[in-house]
Amino acid sequence: MDSLTFLYKTIPGRFFLKLLASRPLSKICGAFLDSSFSSFLIAGFVRKNNIQLEEYQTEGIKSFNEFFRRKIKDGFRSFDMEASHLCAPCDGLLSVWNIKEDTVIPVKQSCYTISSLLKNQELAKEYYNGLCLVFRLCVDNYHRYCYSESGKKSKNTFIPGVLHTVRPVALESRPVFVENCREYTCIESQVFGKIIQMEVGAMLVGRIVNLEEEGIAIRGKEKGFFEYGGSTIILLIKNGAANINNTIIQNSLAGIETPVKMGQMIGYSPRQE
Repeated sequence: MDSLTFLYKTIPGRFFLKLLASRPLSKICGAFLDSSFSSFLIAGFVRKNNIQLEEYQTEGIKSFNEFFRRKIKDGFRSFDMEASHLCAPCDGLLSVWNIKEDTVIPVKQSCYTISSLLKNQELAKEYYNGLCLVFRLCVDNYHRYCYSESGKKSKNTFIPGVLHTVRPVALESRPVFVENCREYTCIESQVFGKIIQMEVGAMLVGRIVNLEEEGIAIRGKEKGFFEYGGSTIILLIKNGAANINNTIIQNSLAGIETPVKMGQMIGYSPRQE
């Protein structure tokens, strides 16, 4: 039996899952990873994930979380600034979904409709028949991210994570349901209309750190970073506002994620065709 099967499909596992997902334990783990005592974890993490250190600024790093949120050196992530190009806000594996009212999108340990993702049905309706772009960051990726587009920026809306436990008499028919913590903002782009950019954190130890509140987003400017834990970035784009590169679309239809880098062109405005 693997660890996920134990956690999600056994009574003792569900007890530990509830404990692991608790905010107090996450805070304790986060405090440890922030401390210098966690620095011994860095070397093994680099070896296991084949991280290319020459790309990153690593001077003065004293804790695991400092390493996890390390900055990249100049020249390793150029951001395409052509206004008609839609660009990736982060490194990651990209998949694209057409949004319908009942479209179910897998994100981390859970699945969401757009309404459940945003916790705002009226806002979700604006994106029906549009596109949902899911960027899944792996542990070896760069864990800082940028604004995908320039424009007036709304406040950040934070949605805390929830672990929904069910009675153990129905382990197979009613699995554990997890809602990850997430935070989003709306950006009013002159080219692509109102875009939602959302960061999704891990179920366990994973923190979203956004650097700015309401104001003006600037394309390619650092928006924030993740601390240790799985992470995902989502872009919601309205119907007809962008055409995504055909290779990415074909891969998504085949269930294949496309590797992308922050700043890379992934689509374009149909007005520029």
